[in-house]
Amino acid sequence: MDGVRIDAGHLSGADGLCVVMAHGFTGHWRQPATRRIAAALNRVGGVIAIDFRGHGKSAGLSTVGDREVLDVDAAVRHARHLGYERVALVGFSMGGMIVIRHAALLGGVDAVVSVSAPARWYYRDTKPMRRAHWAIERRTGRLAVRLARHTRIRAGGWPREPEPPYSVAGRISPVPFLVVHGDADPFLPTDHAEQLYDAAAEPRELWIEPGFGHAEAAATPALIGRIADWAAARTRGAGPVHS
Repeated sequence: MDGVRIDAGHLSGADGLCVVMAHGFTGHWRQPATRRIAAALNRVGGVIAIDFRGHGKSAGLSTVGDREVLDVDAAVRHARHLGYERVALVGFSMGGMIVIRHAALLGGVDAVVSVSAPARWYYRDTKPMRRAHWAIERRTGRLAVRLARHTRIRAGGWPREPEPPYSVAGRISPVPFLVVHGDADPFLPTDHAEQLYDAAAEPRELWIEPGFGHAEAAATPALIGRIADWAAARTRGAGPVHS
């Protein structure tokens, strides 16, 4: 929508459902873990897996949760263009907070799942999150992730601080919203999931998963299968909801 070219992969599916899959920070849709999850979600419908701006083979620079709502919106619009009647968003970590913000601010989807998502900005009480902030905020950090992970991050931060995920989660309703988080997440404690759930309105669900770590790398086939079944069940028979 703002002229940034977004790379994506599409697995076709039946039943009128498309799952738009959103990866975490420094990820991309061609990674083995992401492809494995996309294949599992494909059991219940089509899948469009995107590379966010500044990631993978997409153009532009990462804004770490702000303009990326437009990347998700491009995928949703493409799913509708392909003829899918229902669209569910499934996002992991950074992708989780982005699908929350997309559903709340732009809408046009039928179900939303956030997995291992931060509820608020600037959290750095764990070592992995301090490393993430170093990669975003420091010139040497941005250079490091560009060289090591091919992730290009915009310097200078946000021109204007966007609404944090928890502050807009209540606007997702009446679209079904599922919050998934692990009690062994080394990045974010479960209070992030609880804050998102508490801020949301019905229909909403919270799954705190015993032994689950963080995002795509830790997601088991069984967990992804349950998420796929939830998305299929919550969207079946529902038309698109536009805000």
